[in-house]
Amino acid sequence: MTTRFKKNRKKRGHVSAGHGRIGKHRKHPGGRGNAGGMHHHRILFDKYHPGYFGKEVKDKASKDNAPLIDVTQFGYFKVLGKGSLPADHPVEGQARVEECREED
Repeated sequence: MTTRFKKNRKKRGHVSAGHGRIGKHRKHPGGRGNAGGMHHHRILFDKYHPGYFGKEVKDKASKDNAPLIDVTQFGYFKVLGKGSLPADHPVEGQARVEECREED
């Protein structure tokens, strides 16, 4: 669109050029991007994006409910027992060959 047809040309000579005297057209009045989602933009986030904030807590893995990791689907066929995992997070592994180092 050529400059002479733009709305800005129409607004020339009028004091606030359509942006209002009270609110004023200033840089970033609400913050940039998604700023204030937990504070001053709370209503918008709760209304249009429910569940946007927070985490879902996973049940702690127990002996009966340990996640099974099949590494063969990722192209690995041997699992080495080097390293350690936290005691309260048991994990079952599945591979063609499994090695576990005895703890001293």
